[in-house]
Amino acid sequence: MLKQPWWQESLSIFSRLSGWVLLPLIAGTLFGRWLDRKYDSEPKWFFIVIGVAFLISMVGLVIQARKEMKRFTK
Repeated sequence: MLKQPWWQESLSIFSRLSGWVLLPLIAGTLFGRWLDRKYDSEPKWFFIVIGVAFLISMVGLVIQARKEMKRFTK
């Protein structure tokens, strides 16, 4: 069995944590703009959805960071 490169686990953790930032914010941006166009309420829904996406990002980051910390403290 081949041994993983030393940087592979770090890159994996980085990508998981970055995903918690990028994915909700990109989805929130697209969804907020769509709601604003649909209801002609620019920028009300955009800011509401971005705020919710930010909260989702923070909760996801904390949960994922705790999981990673538990893995390294064992």
